[in-house]
Amino acid sequence: MTTTQTRTLGTTGPRVSALGLGCMGMSALYGDADRTESIATIHAALEAGVTLLDTGDFYGMGHNELLIGEALRTAPAAHREQALTSVKFGALRDPDGGWAGYDGRPAAVKNFASYSLQRLGVDHIDVYRIARLDPDVPIEETVGAIAELVETGYVRHIGLSEVGAETIRRAAATAPIADLQIEYGLITRGIEREILPTTRELGISVTAYGVLSRGLISGHFTADRQLAANDFRAHSPRFQGDNLRHNLTLVESLRKIAEQKGVSVAQIAIAWVLGRGEDIVPLIGARTRERLTESLGALDVVLDEADLTAMEAAVPADAAAGDRYAAAAMAHLDSER
Repeated sequence: MTTTQTRTLGTTGPRVSALGLGCMGMSALYGDADRTESIATIHAALEAGVTLLDTGDFYGMGHNELLIGEALRTAPAAHREQALTSVKFGALRDPDGGWAGYDGRPAAVKNFASYSLQRLGVDHIDVYRIARLDPDVPIEETVGAIAELVETGYVRHIGLSEVGAETIRRAAATAPIADLQIEYGLITRGIEREILPTTRELGISVTAYGVLSRGLISGHFTADRQLAANDFRAHSPRFQGDNLRHNLTLVESLRKIAEQKGVSVAQIAIAWVLGRGEDIVPLIGARTRERLTESLGALDVVLDEADLTAMEAAVPADAAAGDRYAAAAMAHLDSER
């Protein structure tokens, strides 16, 4: 399957494939992953026309960037040249995998970028963004440092991640912002209230992660699934007890609609996000070629008004039970304030 559908990241950003590949799960937070299959999946995505590869320098403490670097190095030249990298930085980790806040100081920004360029094996990063707002550093200083990297050619475009409307405006007043990365999907729609109107006013696109709510609405997750201790979902509120049971009832309602259209639950959920606007690029978190193929099938799904009405009834806004992160992580989300 090959996709030729494309979208533009904001008014200042690059042209990218309509779906991007979120590579985090190949290195961290979802249990063990198969390195060979991960690289094969990146290669398959590039072959299918996916151009946007999303990562973070803290995913597996550099492992994910090294993985992507290897995949790019071993891909056919034509595929390698079409690849665009989106990198998040700033999260501080310890050797045990713990989290120690965020660092958005200008000197740290440039330090993080230096290591990312080396691990990825590239001479520039296409979209660079701090993963979470550093409460101790004004966003103007962090964005200003990225803007200096743009001036020197090490970064092409400035992005943001999980910030609220006020921070978006302050950042955009400092330098051109191409894109905001934030969680958005049928079951996670908070950005529709204030953040999405702000990005649209300012000509900033959205790369949406969590479109399947970390597999919760993929149609493949079951109530009796045993999660590894190193799987983020083992501690995520939406995957616990009564919350999980409630959320899976939403999935079953969605499954009926998907079956009527002859598509999978994952495909109809991704198609819903694709249909929310040309300024939104869903990131699919496929870790295998099988899941990648299924996700790419969403590009062929056409939803009419009757479908959308049925989906809204099956999964109303704010219908999910449980926060999208545990309390400690929610506290770092400027987008939730």
